[in-house]
Amino acid sequence: MADRSPRVRLISVAPEPFDAPDSRALRGELGADLSERYAADAEPGFKPSAWDVAVLLVARDDDGEPVGCGALRGLGDGAAEIKRMYVRPHARGTGVARRLLAALEEQARSRSFRVIRLETGTRQPEGMALYASAGYTEIDGFGDYAGHPASRCFERRLDR
Repeated sequence: MADRSPRVRLISVAPEPFDAPDSRALRGELGADLSERYAADAEPGFKPSAWDVAVLLVARDDDGEPVGCGALRGLGDGAAEIKRMYVRPHARGTGVARRLLAALEEQARSRSFRVIRLETGTRQPEGMALYASAGYTEIDGFGDYAGHPASRCFERRLDR
């Protein structure tokens, strides 16, 4: 029987401009995915922009096609927030998300952030599983996520 598992050979994860065409396309796909899962704009607070994101990373496969993205936004007091973490459906389950997460952590350390926080939603069990398996601990909602019923927040200290 032939192996029918997805095949994505990840070649690079690198910073790209927030508003570059591939970055916009990936962020647009994430928005559509979230709208489908939640049937509304479920993200409380202000949306990330080119002005407040410290870095946006794009993962590319061996053909140079973008397969995922993730960004960091500074929160103050040595903390950063992961924003716009997304992997295209055909690349899920191939390690792209884990590689993006590791690259975001590396970028956070290089910018002297000591803590990473993030918010994901109750209808994103794959995200919650990824973060828990990568050493993130569930925390109470922070900032605009406090008390939001669809939010699940996580944190990881980078100095441990």
